[in-house]
Amino acid sequence: MAWTKTYTGEEPVRINKWLAQEGVCSRREADALIEKGLIQLDGKPVTVAGERVTKGQTLSLTDAASRRLDNQLSVILNKPVGYVSGTPEPGEIPAIRLVTEENLSGSAHAIPQRSNKMAPLGRLDKDSHGLLILSEDGVLAKAIIGPLSDMDKEYLVRVRGDITPAKVALLRHGLELDGRQLRPAEVQQERNNTLRFILKEGRNRQIRRMCDLVELRVLDLQRIRVGPILLAGLPEGKWRPLGAKERAALLAAGAGEEVRARPPLREDRPRASDGPKRDRSGTGQDSSRTNPDRNGQFGTKPGQGRTDKPRSGPGAGRDGARPERKGPRPDRDGPRPERAGPRPDRAGPKPDRAGAKPPRPGGKPARAGTKPVAAAPKADGNRPSALKGDKFKRTKLAPRDRKPIK
Repeated sequence: MAWTKTYTGEEPVRINKWLAQEGVCSRREADALIEKGLIQLDGKPVTVAGERVTKGQTLSLTDAASRRLDNQLSVILNKPVGYVSGTPEPGEIPAIRLVTEENLSGSAHAIPQRSNKMAPLGRLDKDSHGLLILSEDGVLAKAIIGPLSDMDKEYLVRVRGDITPAKVALLRHGLELDGRQLRPAEVQQERNNTLRFILKEGRNRQIRRMCDLVELRVLDLQRIRVGPILLAGLPEGKWRPLGAKERAALLAAGAGEEVRARPPLREDRPRASDGPKRDRSGTGQDSSRTNPDRNGQFGTKPGQGRTDKPRSGPGAGRDGARPERKGPRPDRDGPRPERAGPRPDRAGPKPDRAGAKPPRPGGKPARAGTKPVAAAPKADGNRPSALKGDKFKRTKLAPRDRKPIK
């Protein structure tokens, strides 16, 4: 047996009513199961539709009954304008005709056929578009559109007319239709001519009639959410099956439980740029941990950190700060000492290099005291290199001609 439970109520109750209260199936579905002999009371098949269960009796569903209930189809459709969600009038097209294999978005274990009696759970008029749930699940229908359901639905409405705070206050609370007061609604202005409605009731053409009462004309109406189910990226005219977790979330929302309906915001989602960056210099260090920002966190680019970031290199302490200097340095502070005599490498004319070309006639004479690069001595203890100092002059290269890539 797939489902079994003992009744503990004091008063006898009809089997179909108790099954509906337990959320197993609707009353009509329970009557169909009783007619097929798929429900048992204390181990015996129930044959009378109006039979009651009393305290202490055990009601059970057979495996065939469970399979029959599990095979009920529910789909989510992005209905376009021009299709009717309910019974069509002559010349109208029902939205159920869009639920075909060609319009399937993703995959499904079964495609609804003409034998599947799928009803809209929350109608959407012909001139509106957006999220529409079609199902043959009676328990799901009770959770969404039942008299005790408290499930909210969200709409984006584009209107024509002046939107004032007084009109928005009336839309939120203070209007009545057909002589009955409307339940409070959440209404807020998104843009100059767009309003966001969140309703917990579904009167006939309710939003359009509400806007008419405050002298606003509805130009476009789209339903984007039913309870925890979002329209998300489902293309217009396409459909997809309702998952088991989504069905459970709808049942929980219909029972008054709080269920998260919105996905994480874009700025809250993890991005690839938020992770550690690879160091391309070959040092093997994590570059995201070497540049602290103004708040002391890591991951900023060089040049964006605070001015007192730790220094590195010779002479730096463990905390990254360079120790203070105690006293003047003789090699840098104070006047430079005078040389006692001429430098031996610059005294007198230089002998010509072996194999060097003779200077061109009329050319610029060689500068006295210069030394060829090849003959420059290596720097050692106190002898400076010829490549450093005031006598070194950088060679400027002419700009290179760049040809466009064809």
